[in-house]
Amino acid sequence: MFRLAHPELLPLLLLLPVLIVLYLIMRRQKKIALSRFGNDKMIRRLFPDVSITRPGIKFILLLIASAFFIAGLCGPLIGSRLEEVKRKGADIIIALDVSNSMLAEDLKPDRLQRARQAISRLIDKLQGDRIGIIVFAGDAYVQLPVTTDYGAAKMFLNTIDTDLAPKQGTAIGAAIDLAVSSFTDTTKKHSAIIVITDGENHEDDAVKSARESADQGIKVYTIGMGSEQGAPIPILNNGVRVGFRQDKSGKTVITRLDASKLSEIADAGNGRFIRATNSEDGLDDILKELSGLDRKEFKAKMYTDYENQFQYFLGIALFFLLLEFLPGERKSKWFARINLFGVKRQNNAA
Repeated sequence: MFRLAHPELLPLLLLLPVLIVLYLIMRRQKKIALSRFGNDKMIRRLFPDVSITRPGIKFILLLIASAFFIAGLCGPLIGSRLEEVKRKGADIIIALDVSNSMLAEDLKPDRLQRARQAISRLIDKLQGDRIGIIVFAGDAYVQLPVTTDYGAAKMFLNTIDTDLAPKQGTAIGAAIDLAVSSFTDTTKKHSAIIVITDGENHEDDAVKSARESADQGIKVYTIGMGSEQGAPIPILNNGVRVGFRQDKSGKTVITRLDASKLSEIADAGNGRFIRATNSEDGLDDILKELSGLDRKEFKAKMYTDYENQFQYFLGIALFFLLLEFLPGERKSKWFARINLFGVKRQNNAA
């Protein structure tokens, strides 16, 4: 298993393209300056010992050394042993609405991005709990089965957008039903569902699904994304807003938070409804309530004994730095005397 001790240093790799651009500019300026003395053939005769290729080779070696040096600074960690450990926690499945209405910007930067940020912060606060992610619009899909791998959860979270759902709509009931069937705990006493949506349910009976979930011991919490005043739904082209969605009569569609429906769903699921705002996402309050859930003991496979391997990367960087330092920019006279193919050389003494 591989991870980085200091991933925040990875942007330093962006310096490498900058170095390449600066080198190419320098080579061009040098070539322009030499062209003032004559053509390439004349320059070679004037400076017979100057190598054309060695500066490029030295720069490539320096570039490789810099890449390995930055990689070493990032602190590459390798898990040396995979162990089965016992953990204690609850199972939490987050059902996230990815319908087009979640692109509305009454929450900043928009409802979906705000929800993703909130889930990311929730993952950072989990201790021993397992988390799963379901996305839904017209249908519901398992994005991530319940797991203790919080790194994988964040990775999957970053891929979520409205393109994941081919069928538009807001099937909250289908999401709850899929979540219930996705729990691996047969007792269902250590499980909870968090539905994050704007509440515009058009597909099924979500209240019935929440009630059936509660009957099995699984609480259903709802977090409302958006405002009751509503906002238009942007049309995006390569991430740039090019307009707003309109109905058949040409009027701009306004999507509004249905707080009453989400409150009804949470009541039926023995949970709680919280409305998200630009200053508060509501997940902290729900996390406090989830701390009261019974914790079960389960086994999980984890990499342990992570070892920092930075010294190998720094060693390779030093090796390439030595290679870059050894050859000069002039041709080696010793190599120049070698004539592998016995070619007769012209005597320029005349």
